[in-house]
Parts: sequence; C-alpha cells; structure tokens
Amino acid sequence: MGTLITPHGGQLVDRTGATEAGAAPAVAITLNERQQCDFEMIAIGAMSPLNGFMGEADYNSVCDNLALANGTVWPIPITCAVDDAAAGKVGVGDRVALNDGQGRLLGYLTVSEKYKQDKKKQALKAFGTDDDAHPGVKVTYDEGDTCLAGQIDAVTPRHDPMFTDHRFTPAGTRDEFTKRGWKTIAAFQTRNPIHRAHEYLTKCAQEICDGLLIHPLMGATKDGDIPAEVRMTCYEVIIEKYYHPDHTMLSVMPAAMRYAGPREAILHAIMRQNYGCSHIIIGRDHAGVGQYYGTYDAQELFDTLPEGGLKIEPLKFEHAAWSKTAGGMVSGKTFPKIKGDQIFLSGTKVREMLVAGERPPVEFTRPEIADILINSMKNG
Repeated sequence: MGTLITPHGGQLVDRTGATEAGAAPAVAITLNERQQCDFEMIAIGAMSPLNGFMGEADYNSVCDNLALANGTVWPIPITCAVDDAAAGKVGVGDRVALNDGQGRLLGYLTVSEKYKQDKKKQALKAFGTDDDAHPGVKVTYDEGDTCLAGQIDAVTPRHDPMFTDHRFTPAGTRDEFTKRGWKTIAAFQTRNPIHRAHEYLTKCAQEICDGLLIHPLMGATKDGDIPAEVRMTCYEVIIEKYYHPDHTMLSVMPAAMRYAGPREAILHAIMRQNYGCSHIIIGRDHAGVGQYYGTYDAQELFDTLPEGGLKIEPLKFEHAAWSKTAGGMVSGKTFPKIKGDQIFLSGTKVREMLVAGERPPVEFTRPEIADILINSMKNG
C-alpha cells in the first residue's frame, strides 16, 4: 500500500472471486436493494474489516457503543434481514445463495448465526428516530425480522454495474493514487450535482491535499433524488471545465444511501479510508434528510470517537455561499454575516427555477450544470 493510509481494521478485505462450483444451495435469498449494495461493498473491501453480514454481538455493540464487539469503531448495523418464511428454511452452518431482484446469483452466505433484530432500537440508535417517514428507517421496518449472519463469497458483486469507466474498487483507487504520486487525498461524498459551495469546499481541500477524489454515492437512493446518469454527466462536465486534471479524480461509490446523518458520516469516513483517502470533507448536515439532524451534528460526532478510532481525518466546513460584498465564496469563518448579502437558494427554489427552464444565478451554480439539469427535467 506504500505510504497511503491503512484500511480500517488494518487489512483490506476481498471476498470476490468465488465460483459456482458444486451443487447449488438448497435455499436462495433475494436481497433488497440496500442489501445488494452492502453485499458489493463488503465483497470489494469498502466495508473492511467486515467480511460478511453482522452477528448479534456486533449488531448490539454497534447500536449501543458505536463499535464492533472487538472495539473497532463502526456506526451502523450491516445486516441480512429476511422474512419468517425464508428464515424457517435456513439453519446455522447452511450455505445459502444470495440473488439480486431479478433472481441472478450474486454469491453465497455461510450462515454462522440467526437472530431477531430489534428494529425500534436500531432505528433510534442508528437513525436517531423511529419515524417511518424517514427513508432509512422505512427500509429497516420493511425488512424481515430475522438476521442471517456470516461470511460472504461473491461470484458477481453487482450485475449490470453503471459507469464502469469510473468504477474503482478500494484496491483500484489505491493503485491509482499511487500511480499519480498522491499520498494525501481528500474524499468528497455527494449524492447531488456539485454547485458553487461544493466547489469551494473541494478546492479548499485540494489546497492541503495532493489530490481530490470526487466520490459520488451511486447505490440505492430515495425517490426524488436526481437520477444517477444526470448526476454523472454533471460531474464529468464540471471536472473537465473547472478542476485541475492532475489533482482531481472521479470514481463512483456503489453504496446505499441510508440518510442516517451523523452515524452515516462516520460510515462514509470508514469507507473512504478503505478507498485510500486520508481526509474526508464533512459539511453541513452530512448525510441528513429533512429536519432529523442538527446542522453540525455529524461534525460533532467525530469528536466523540476514541483516540485513533479512525485514521482518516474529517475536514469540517461551515455553510458556504456567495457574498455580494466580498465578491466570492465565504463561510461563517471567513466573512461576517450581512443581511441580504449572501446568495442562498433553497433546494425547492432551485428545482422550481430549473423546471421553469430558468438558470439559477451563476454565483449559485455553474451555467453548464444548470443547463444539464434543465434539459433532464424537460426530458424527464
């Protein structure tokens, strides 16, 4: 790994490369969309040190202590929950097939344990709410009640993967960073097109790191989020026109979005450490949704982790916007607030403008990005 940061837990897991040799297992489980994403992320090492779906001791320790049973920092249960019908067919020691939603084989799970998940406890601990209007809580409540734990073996981590030109595994990003001579890398987590405030944060990070990994989450998201193909076009265009190619890299992260706010920020950091990043940008309401989390709750949770719990370092940014007085991007740390000075648009207002075919102000978004979004909404 050279001089790059070590993976979380010390070693990069690789559960890929299994074959279909031998008789097919008697039982096949269909994974939901989030579980399919988790399966891929475990298999390729992005969720190191996990090598499979969690057992009960880890499940409870993660909920209660923000760590695996052995003390390794971990914020959110990663489980294979199934309904009673499926659970009744499976025993400890069984090897079960794991399929995607179209019945295609992804790989296998060797069942080491079966246990009931406490959905209310998990919701309150991982998401900070048991409100089923929360998209992550709803997915949890809609799953089965029994968790199957055990090591996985991937035959095909994901069928029909999108954006193969920009789809690097953790080992792949690490190789690419080494080729580029980067030792320090800042990761930028996003599930939206990059607007001017994002651009400001990422370029601040580039000033202190060798490289920037723009690492959009391209797994399961909620209804209403901008389609992946549209977002990808936005990333490619803005990087080509407004970023330095020697210090910028684009790669997709095929994880599911949980909208778990502070705890998901920790998970995003762990995964980026596994991808080889030394820093991660944590802005306002990281991985939040609605009004469930405070503006800087995610940043504050990092401060509660034990010394050395994570090797990756959070880069904490305040809300940034264009100041008419300063003539550029500012934050609460760099320029005083003046009434009516900053150009700030709500997501609802931006969407209304785009639907009407109007470009938001250039101080809010680059015109090329606005045009892509306007065209997608016309054609959508």
